[in-house]
Amino acid sequence: MIQHTMMVSFDQPLPATELDRYLSDIERVMLDSGFVQSFAARRHIPMPGEETIPALIASVIVLLGVADADALAQSFTAPGLHEVIGRWQSRYPYKVAFANHAPLA
Repeated sequence: MIQHTMMVSFDQPLPATELDRYLSDIERVMLDSGFVQSFAARRHIPMPGEETIPALIASVIVLLGVADADALAQSFTAPGLHEVIGRWQSRYPYKVAFANHAPLA
């Protein structure tokens, strides 16, 4: 099992309903690919003063679970994935940092 953790940082705050739609779109396209076994997402919990830290601060964390490296590579070619990313990037630009790792627990 490999976990693919994405830290998604939108350039500007999104309304909660839009963030929910973004996560729903990503979840749907990834699970529909057949290569992703699990999907979880949580919003960042802001702390006072963090905006002064010169680092990528995530708006949301997304965790995908896949069987192996081949499944992870295939998930990046999921039908509709690049359309979903393009649509959201054009409306609400964002950056992504990620890590591939063994399960944390």
